[in-house]
Amino acid sequence: MSDVIRRFALPVVLIAGIAGAMAWALWPHPVPVDVVAAARGPMTVTVDKEGRTRVKDLYVISAPIPGRLTRIEAEVGDRVAARDTVLARILPSDPSFHDRRTQAELESRVRGAEAALSLARADVTRARAQLALAKEEFERADRLAKQGTVPVAQLDRARAELNSRRADMDRARAQIRVRTFELETANAALIRPTDAAGKASDADCCVHVRTPVDGQVLRLLAESESVVRAGEPLIEVGDPGKQEIVVDVLSADAVKIKLDAEVRISGWGGPDFTGTVRRVEPYGFTKVSALGIEEQRVNVLVDFSAPPDTGGRLGHGFRADTKIVVWQSDEVLQLPVGTLFRDGGDWAVYVVGEDDVARTRRIELGQVNGVIAEVLGGLDAGARVIEHPGDQVGDGVAVAVRGG
Repeated sequence: MSDVIRRFALPVVLIAGIAGAMAWALWPHPVPVDVVAAARGPMTVTVDKEGRTRVKDLYVISAPIPGRLTRIEAEVGDRVAARDTVLARILPSDPSFHDRRTQAELESRVRGAEAALSLARADVTRARAQLALAKEEFERADRLAKQGTVPVAQLDRARAELNSRRADMDRARAQIRVRTFELETANAALIRPTDAAGKASDADCCVHVRTPVDGQVLRLLAESESVVRAGEPLIEVGDPGKQEIVVDVLSADAVKIKLDAEVRISGWGGPDFTGTVRRVEPYGFTKVSALGIEEQRVNVLVDFSAPPDTGGRLGHGFRADTKIVVWQSDEVLQLPVGTLFRDGGDWAVYVVGEDDVARTRRIELGQVNGVIAEVLGGLDAGARVIEHPGDQVGDGVAVAVRGG
């Protein structure tokens, strides 16, 4: 009998041990969780977006006339005085090259002008001879009329003829001037760029482009000598001491932003400072995001509440992080957003009671700022709520609070 007991004792013990281990493994254990207490405190909702600084009154100086722009000597950052500092000089443009047909036409026009001038000179010679004859006829008629040899009517006709010949002489001389100017015009059309080079360097023939305001040169849009068109931008000028921040936000966020809303500015490389919303522009524009999604955006203009202590380091077009306050309260019941989950179409949380069992609690939310959420109903202050609940947590599941 003892041999039989010894033979089956070891397998029985092994089977009992395995069964006990399996029972322990399958027995439900409390799920370890982290909890946070619902509490009252201040809450702020902001629209966070990167913005850029810009000078409020930015002046783009353009070329008033077409011509040849000399090299701009001004450098970015130079101080300029209104109506005093000369930013650029524009000379008359050099003439263009002619093709063979145009050159032949212009040369023929010069020869035609020379022939017309010769004809005008011949007319002057003829008019001078006729005027001299008319003078002699008038003097003869005048002597005879005084002697009573010829009637007075003949003297009047001689006087009229003299006046007519004088008018012909004046007309012939005027034609000389007209034909001379036509010849000069024809010769000017033949001027080539190589003939005109260096002849328009006198300061009297140039247009001096001056700055209309005091400030600094912000950007050179054209620097080297070149031919410019009328209205072509040359230089940007403004006062860096008068700046604003432009923030492009989603149109859905723009409708929440109010005028004079507080703006917290940071991330520009210096101490934080504040500003206020001066304007939400009424016109939206389409912008493609980094993910290739088309978004409707709106520019929000922000003024500095007080001149920040930037030491002149904050310039035009610099980056800055902005937080535009759209809602805030000194005391609200709040929870971290990591405690929330969807239960059907409602928001819910897992509340841990005194029995350390998770219970589903549907709640009503108010404002959410991405970190914390305002609780309007369904939960009391001090309630313990599971933070970041996993798949093992459910309604009626026993939990073990870490650190508790």
